[in-house]
Formats: sequence, C-alpha cells, structure tokens
Amino acid sequence: MKILIVSDTHRHNSNFLKVVERTAPLDLVVHCGDVEGSEILIREAAGCPVEMVQGNNDFFSELPREKEFTIGKYKVWLTHGHNYYIAMSNEIIKEEARARNVDIVMCGHTHRPTVEYDHDLTLVNPGSISYPRQENRKPSYVLMEIDREGEAHYTVNYLGRF
Repeated sequence: MKILIVSDTHRHNSNFLKVVERTAPLDLVVHCGDVEGSEILIREAAGCPVEMVQGNNDFFSELPREKEFTIGKYKVWLTHGHNYYIAMSNEIIKEEARARNVDIVMCGHTHRPTVEYDHDLTLVNPGSISYPRQENRKPSYVLMEIDREGEAHYTVNYLGRF
C-alpha cells in the first residue's frame, strides 16, 4: 500500500499535481490542511481515496478540523496542528495523540518536514509542497508504504526544479 502525505499547498497545486503523476498509482492521499479551496482538484487528481482536514488558512471550509481513521493496522489522527502549538514544539500534539490512543499523528502547519518516532507513536509532518520553510527550502512530501507484513515505512521526499 502506498500513501502520499502532503500539507500546506495553499491553493498552489502545480507541485502536488506533479508529485501525484510521479508517484502514481497511489492507494491513499492524506492532506494535512491549508488546501484553501482546492478540495475538488485534490480529490480528482489523486485518483484514489483522500483524507483531508482544514488548516488555519482554510476559512469557510467544510472540511473537518480533525479526523481519525485507520491505515492497515494503524490508528491515525489527522490534524493541521496549529491548535496544538506545533510551531513551538511537538510535545503537546504528541501528548494529545497518546490521549487519543493513536499510533500515528499526521500534521502540517510548520512547513518543515519531519518523521519522528517516539516509542509507540509516530509523528509525520510532510512539510509544505508549495511553500517550504526548512533550511534547503525544497518543497517536500512524505511517502508512507505498508509492506507485506503490514509494517509502515516513511520517506521524506524533496522536489528539485521541474
């Protein structure tokens, strides 16, 4: 199973469309918020089921603020992260994830990619595919793959010039 995890497209979808084309076929796309009205385009381009939440810039959006679902054997909590002060640290969001008894928390907001393993919890933030803020300023996304034994593997990917 191959899952594309993105965030913070901010209505600039050209990189998202290129990544979908490069990584297809996909089994699931997860968008961690700040789609800014591009919900239909994202769903149509994905070619597979999509899980999506609203971010702090998704004004008037009907997307849920948070959601929980499963991927294989994993319970996932999806939130943009701004309500958990993720720009300051990952501790509050991890504390909430543990209270919810999830295996994986997926979030965005910081525009900086990270995959953090903390005992029984994995935090995945794909950064921003449109407006990166990390040191190299390359648009980023995460590919999550579930192997034949049902184990999850994550790869942070960066886009060069197209």
